[in-house]
Parts: sequence; C-alpha cells; structure tokens
Amino acid sequence: MELIRQSDFLLDPRKQEDLRRFAEGMTREQLLWSSGYLTGFGESAPASKIQEDIGEKITILFGTETGNAKRLAELLAARAQAMGVQTSIQDMLTYGRAQLRRDRVIVLIVSTHGDGEPPDSARMLLASLTDGPVPDLHGSRFAILALGDASYPKFCQAGKAFDIALASAGAERLLPRVDCDVDYERDAMYWMEQVLGALTTGKSSPAVPFPAPVPKQGYSSHATFPAVLLGKVNLSGRGSDREVWHLELDLDGSGLHYAPGDIVSVAPSNPPQLVEELLDRLELDHKASVRTRQGEMPLVEALAAHYEITRITWPFLERYARLSDAKALQSAIAGRDVNGLDTWTDGREVIDVVGQYPVKGLSAQSFADCLRPLPPRRYSIASSLLAVPGEVHLTVAAIRYSSHGRERLGVASTFLADRVAIGRPVPIFIEPNAEFRLPEDSGQAMIMIGAGTGVAPFRSFLQEREALGAAGNNWLFFGDRHFSTDFLYQREWLRWLRDGRLTRLDVAFSRDQERKIYVQDRLRERAGDVFAWLEEGAAVYVCGAEAMGRAVHQSLVDIVQSAGRTQVQAEEYILELKQTGRYHRDVY
Repeated sequence: MELIRQSDFLLDPRKQEDLRRFAEGMTREQLLWSSGYLTGFGESAPASKIQEDIGEKITILFGTETGNAKRLAELLAARAQAMGVQTSIQDMLTYGRAQLRRDRVIVLIVSTHGDGEPPDSARMLLASLTDGPVPDLHGSRFAILALGDASYPKFCQAGKAFDIALASAGAERLLPRVDCDVDYERDAMYWMEQVLGALTTGKSSPAVPFPAPVPKQGYSSHATFPAVLLGKVNLSGRGSDREVWHLELDLDGSGLHYAPGDIVSVAPSNPPQLVEELLDRLELDHKASVRTRQGEMPLVEALAAHYEITRITWPFLERYARLSDAKALQSAIAGRDVNGLDTWTDGREVIDVVGQYPVKGLSAQSFADCLRPLPPRRYSIASSLLAVPGEVHLTVAAIRYSSHGRERLGVASTFLADRVAIGRPVPIFIEPNAEFRLPEDSGQAMIMIGAGTGVAPFRSFLQEREALGAAGNNWLFFGDRHFSTDFLYQREWLRWLRDGRLTRLDVAFSRDQERKIYVQDRLRERAGDVFAWLEEGAAVYVCGAEAMGRAVHQSLVDIVQSAGRTQVQAEEYILELKQTGRYHRDVY
C-alpha cells in the first residue's frame, strides 16, 4: 500500500486508518475499480454546475433477463450521481408511455435473448413505441447499449428495435447505439464514458474513464477462482439418450458466497482434438506467437483457452470474409444475408468455415483477430450454502451430437464431464441473479416449473428452505424424456415429498407414451389448483429452455383465462405477477 503512505500528509490519522482498513485484502482489480470511482469525486465538476449545464435529469432504463443490464444501469447511475447529475433508474417493466413523453434524456440498456426476443420486462415499452399511436418524442434525446450474443443471427435485436423506434418517434440520438457481445465489459465502459461525455462536453469537466466492473467477491471472467472438483455423478440412467452430470465444487479459501438462484460461470477450454484439427486445417505453426487480451502466447494456447472456435458469429464471418477470396461468402456478408448464413452455419463450427473457404498465406495473428474471446458458460446453482457449506453444486447436460459429417462437443459441458478429473481445479466465478430469488417471506408458497437441467435451481431452493425450516408450501412441476432414465434427483424430490417439504410434485415424461406430454400440459391439467395457489399469493418460478418458457407462459395465461377472465384480463393478471415480484423466469 505504498501509494497510500506517500499521500499520508493529505489525511488525518483517523482517515488514514479508515482507508487502510477499506483497502485491506482487496484484489488488484478491486483496488483499480475503487481508484477510478474515488477519482470521479475528485475530478468531477461541482454538482450544481453540471446539473445546470444538463438542465434535465437522466432517466436510465434497463430491460434484463439475467441481471446484466440492471447491473450496468446501476453502475452508470452511480457514476452519474457521483458527478452530481440528477439520475433516476427504472426497470422497463414499470415504465410507461406517459413517462416516455415526459423524460427528455433517456438512456436504455437492454439485452436480447432467444431468437431476437426482448426481455419480458421490455416488451410493453417496445410495443408502446411500435404498435398503435406512436408518442411524439421530438425534443427528447436517447442513447442505447444493446447486450446480446453474436452467435445468434438476430444479434442485439431488442436494442436495434428500440433504436429504430425512438428515432422514428422523433427522439434524437446522443450517440450511435453500441452493440455488445457476451464479453461486454470493455465496450460497455467505453459507451458509458461517451454517454456522460456527450451530456457534459464543453460545459463541465469530462467524465472520468470507467474502470471495468469487478464483482464484490473479487472474481470475474478475467480473474477466476480454481474450485477443486470434489465429485461428479452421471444422473442419467442406463440406456438414456442423454448424459446429465451432478458436479460438486470446493469453494474453500475463496471467500465466495451465493444465494439460491445465482449462477456459476465456468471458464472452459476448447476440446484439444478440435484445436489440433483446426491448426492442421489452417496449416499454421502451433507455436506461432499471437497477441491476445491476456498477453502474447503461442497460437495453440490461445485457441485452446482464450478464443471461441465452436460457435460461428457474424463478426467472425465479416472479418474472415475480408481475408478470403470466396465470392459467395463475401456476397452473403455484403448483402446482409442473415437468414441464408444462419441456415448454413447451423450445426457448423469455425473449422467448417476454414475448410469451406480457405485463405492462402493466412497469418496466425490475422486469424486470431477474426475470433471473439471464449466466453464463460453459465450454469444455475443446484445447492444451498446452508445445506453444503463451502461447496457449490451444478447440474450439467453434456452436449454431444453429429452434424455435417463431424462429431460436435459442447465446450464447457464436455470440459466438465470429460476433461476435468476429480481433484483438479475448475475456473469459476459467481454471478448474482437478483431476478431469480426466493421469496423474502419464507411462508410464501412457491410453484416451481423446470424441465431437464432447468430443475437445478429448485434443488437449491428446497435445500435452503429445509435448512431454514421455512413454512411456505412448495409445488414442483418437472419434465424430461423418460421416467426410468431421466428423473433427475428423483430420490431427493421423493424424500422432500415424504417429509412434507415438497407439498406437491407433478411430472411430465414426454416420451413415455404415444402422445408427448410436457410441463405446460401438466399445468393445464391442474389449472384449478394452480389458480387457487396464485390467488393465495404463491410466487411462480420457471427455469429451462426458451421454448419451454414461452409454452409455460401461455399455459399460465390460459389457466387464468379458464378461471373466468378475458384474454386481456388474463395477460394483465400475469403482468401484475411480474410487477409485484411473483413471476420469475430464468430461460435460455
């Protein structure tokens, strides 16, 4: 802490001790974050001056599924407020047309999920800008940060839709929209600088550069914790066409903590065989040195641990096409043939592009520059710290399939299933998921709906409620393919059912009969009881694939409608559940 000692003369002894205590035990990244944050207080213009210059408050809106957009909105709000800018932050779910007409400086941070879908919380606001009479927003200014995944064809579609809609309504862009891939931190921080700079340029002190956000617990995608694998068990029965693993990781010495509903992000490595085959196809020297965000290293190491090579993204195709002589690829890129390229890339990987469109004389650095960083893979936590102190449990389906004449492997799932031995470390960090929390009232009833590995967080929920002795009733709907091979955690559910911790259990095994039955069908079959639970205040939780989430949502609307409401009233009923924190979804 030499820097603090050199500045001792600026602080009285008590403040010196407070500062030392504050900094003690912090990681380098946390110290850098704190430094940048405190710098903002020193270098910002006086609050009254900045507010006088801007003249209006900034309204920051977020639309989120996983909480990332909300966290960025909170960071921007904190920085703006530290500069003295009057700021309000609001979930798009509770923001309406009247407020849109009133507010003059609107900053939106919105994610996209599934096939270009906006978050549930953003749907109504977007509809108010695109359906029916459009509000007149002349005189308003806006900026948009769009979050997405470039491996999907409709990358950042929700942000793009808001951008077009607001401009069409007459609002003026403060600056061009920024679209962020899964490694969004750097672009997001730069965008925040630009937003505050655009509001204050020429009028007050410029915004102090944002440091990258660092989780409170000191670990992130850039600084993971090596959690030792304590054990793993294949939950799938003999003869199953699936392979689902239960994994237990040791958090000893990490200081990490989590709540039921939170996420473990795993930083995997690519399958070694795929890396070798890709290098052979490229005819590049394995030891060729390349520059990466982590520093200079051999190409083989970069491809193994730092670059995405199993998903084809639009930015990769654009960059690679510029190096290629392939007219068909260049034409598709130039014509923005998203649908055509999406069809071709489905089930293919980077190695297929390289094989189809080889580039003569390609350098190792040029190829590496085409790739995006290897993003962490996110898994719902399947345990409670109260039940298993010092551990975190995961439920992971190993992805293996054949397409276009090649065997394909899921990066993280087979990393965990095949390539990490018991006793070896798994690089992880914890991501809070504030949108998927247990009810604050332990006596409140829950309806939990999960399919496949989507049941994982409900294991953590029941472990937590059991450890706390919570009085609330719990109803689980679980679905998978076959009763005999795919009833994940069967013994635990049956024990909780026998002990009364699980009040009701309904299962749907889709392929055990001629007509496929899913969790949404079981919900409809129990419509009367489900509605009664809702009327008595139960909270609803849904976890699983996006398609399942949509089907379950429609079932809930149908259930309310079957109780005598119109379709509009039923949709309003479900919306009210969301607005009052009684309807939570974690879909992917």
